[in-house]
Amino acid sequence: MSPNPKQQNIDADLIRRLQEDVIDSYDEELEMEIDDRLQDGIAQPQSEEDRRMRQVYFRELFRLQGELVKLQDWVVHSGQRVVVIFEGRDAAGKGGAIKRITQRLNPRVCRVAALPAPNDREKTQWYFQRYVAHLPAAGEIVLFDRSWYNRAGVETVMGFCSDDELEEFFRSVPEFEKMLVRSGIRVIKYWFSITDEEQNIRFLGRIHDPLKQWKLSPMDLESRRRWEDYTRAKEVMLERTHIPEAPWWVVQAVDKKRARLNCISHLLSQFDYHEVDHEPVILPERERREDYIRHPVPDELFVPQIY
Repeated sequence: MSPNPKQQNIDADLIRRLQEDVIDSYDEELEMEIDDRLQDGIAQPQSEEDRRMRQVYFRELFRLQGELVKLQDWVVHSGQRVVVIFEGRDAAGKGGAIKRITQRLNPRVCRVAALPAPNDREKTQWYFQRYVAHLPAAGEIVLFDRSWYNRAGVETVMGFCSDDELEEFFRSVPEFEKMLVRSGIRVIKYWFSITDEEQNIRFLGRIHDPLKQWKLSPMDLESRRRWEDYTRAKEVMLERTHIPEAPWWVVQAVDKKRARLNCISHLLSQFDYHEVDHEPVILPERERREDYIRHPVPDELFVPQIY
């Protein structure tokens, strides 16, 4: 029996549309890439070496994101509870790394906790109390975009806590994290490290980009002035809170792309995960009823097609 030309056309059109959908999903990453280049002030023609490295970056990123999907399935299947802490100076690239980790994942499984400054009531609570509410249940990954380590960083440098409160934090946090680990929660901590010069460049990029200026708060600008104070605070924090149960890992983050790839690769290496078998997904036939009548949508409800 010879192939049906009409069916062949339908199959070819379906394949084309599926390919377009895949490309469209990857365009999200390309848009962020262009956005990064504009922010860095280097939106100019690329050399052949730049283009080659860019291809390597995207190839590795998509591969690693595929592994993250496998990790996600394994976390759900095995009931794991995972906490990943991202700390570092302002503009160190924490948010960019978090975006690439969560980009292809289910937000019900992998969610981000980015807490604002404590309100008056929270200031009177046990220091860790507001963070506890965001800890994962079984089958969940929580990425903390800054964490309880605010006390050892911004609160210390800006004078928002007393010396006694800081000392109590350093006594408590190792026990707090050991307690989390004993309860079955994996705690992984990353410090994103950039140079003085690199932070200066990134801040200038935000100042001159209207789409990025919202990222610069008065606190961020003050942190720039107090670079050395933050350095001392960071050194004390790493020294006093680096424990076997929840060690610190330093990500060299001057090169954003390498930092993302290295961080994701390292995160994956922390788990003995495996691909979870799933039942084949079969799209059911749509039911069709003779008495079904589709009513027209009034024209005034449609969004104007400007583009």
